[in-house]
Amino acid sequence: MGSPERPDVAAMRAYADELREMFNRLQDEGLELHAQAKAVQATETSRDGLVSVTVGARGELVRLDLDPRIYRRPDARALADTIADTARRAAESAQRRVIEIFERVIPAEQFKAHLDGDVETVMAWLANDMGGGR
Repeated sequence: MGSPERPDVAAMRAYADELREMFNRLQDEGLELHAQAKAVQATETSRDGLVSVTVGARGELVRLDLDPRIYRRPDARALADTIADTARRAAESAQRRVIEIFERVIPAEQFKAHLDGDVETVMAWLANDMGGGR
């Protein structure tokens, strides 16, 4: 077993083999997975049923539907909060679907960390997988 300064060579080789296998799967399936992920849309409806938001794979707004009953309570702040909350939930749903699509080639937790920009977690996985965990 390697010391913290010198990771175990066998562990590094095993990790390199795992990365090579992941890369090969991505190369073989990448275009199809990309097309599936790009086509993802998620729709959520507000808890009161008056707002419906559809977003694309990256959480971008595709469609916003407002029930005319929103005018019965003219509260702009509440409406804005409802739209924002519904859009956030739709974006979370879209992200979950994209992660599911790529899960057969990239572990879900790792892909989510990449999407979230969680560099610390990604680097910890890399260090641990290479046998140099802290």
